[in-house]
Amino acid sequence: MLAIVGGRVVPIEAAPVNVGTVLVDNGRITAVGADVAVPAGAKVVDAAGAWVLPGLIDAHTHLGVYEEGDGWAGHDMNEMTDPNTAHVRAIDAINPADTGFRDAIASGVLAVNVQPGSGNPIGGLTVAVKCHGRTVDDMVLRQPSGLKSALGENPKRVYGDQHKMPMSRLGTAAVIREAFVKAENYLRGEDDPTRERDLRLEALARVLRKEIPWRQHSHRADDIATGLRIAAEFGYDLVIDHGTEAHLIADVIAARGVPVVIGPVMGSRAKVELRNVSLANPGILAAAGVEIAITTDHPFLPIQHLIHQVAFCVKEGLDRETALRSVTLTPARVLGIADRVGSLAPGKDADLCLWSGDPLDPMSRVEKAFVDGVEVFSR
Repeated sequence: MLAIVGGRVVPIEAAPVNVGTVLVDNGRITAVGADVAVPAGAKVVDAAGAWVLPGLIDAHTHLGVYEEGDGWAGHDMNEMTDPNTAHVRAIDAINPADTGFRDAIASGVLAVNVQPGSGNPIGGLTVAVKCHGRTVDDMVLRQPSGLKSALGENPKRVYGDQHKMPMSRLGTAAVIREAFVKAENYLRGEDDPTRERDLRLEALARVLRKEIPWRQHSHRADDIATGLRIAAEFGYDLVIDHGTEAHLIADVIAARGVPVVIGPVMGSRAKVELRNVSLANPGILAAAGVEIAITTDHPFLPIQHLIHQVAFCVKEGLDRETALRSVTLTPARVLGIADRVGSLAPGKDADLCLWSGDPLDPMSRVEKAFVDGVEVFSR
């Protein structure tokens, strides 16, 4: 049994406790509060002066499939040989030895969603994992956690260069719609014992059954509107990824109840789709009633800057409570793992960090990190 005592405990789903205790047994949180009795024989961690928070969560990364410092050998996030690769799985390409996982833990990020890239209109199955483990199978929180799709410039460029469909936005939308029509037809034959398995259509069928969400890469407002339109046509659960111009149609997104995993919001305007990138975007969306999570899209913005983005967004108008939820409980809900992580509450996994001070203060840093109640990092 582990007892973390004396710190400022920020549970996320409840009010902060100025001098609190988090009690852990068998990798799960058993108690959180100001008047928690520490059982005899418990290992005590003195957190006096520290802030105790759940591990941060980044809902859109390429950790482990786009390894840093390995060049071509570590780039496994895009199977750009067919516009529809719904059947490929991020889990099959993750290298837990990617240095990005160590950077994540040291900066308080203890869980991430790993996505295929955005080279294809339909890119493949995503997976939610913890950032610590010897094999990816040890790390899995939810497999699959979604199906990646891309609108906009990336698939248009990739297949335009190959002089094949899709070479345009209308072609990209047609590829997606045609794939869903085939999946609908596939579902109609579920009771046919002679039907052959089709891994692409099985993946798409999981989206149509609402078992997993459709993760729609879209930066421009018109691409976001296309994502909303196709989702309405086929009736699946939608998550907008990036949403660089989402603030331009915030009311439309809010009315549909679609969450936005927004970011990165720090960086250059490296392509035309990013001309309206803004640190104010998350605050505008949240004020309009859109549920937001903030992402680094690692390695495009290194994972260790997740909390820095959040702090800068608060500076530009995002309220503090929503800001902390945007990298804890909200991404956990988007990923379907909120029963295990995202807040400090009895029954949840003991994935938490001790910070030297307010995590939104750029001078604060992670002093200790625990995954399943085991210390995996100490400064």
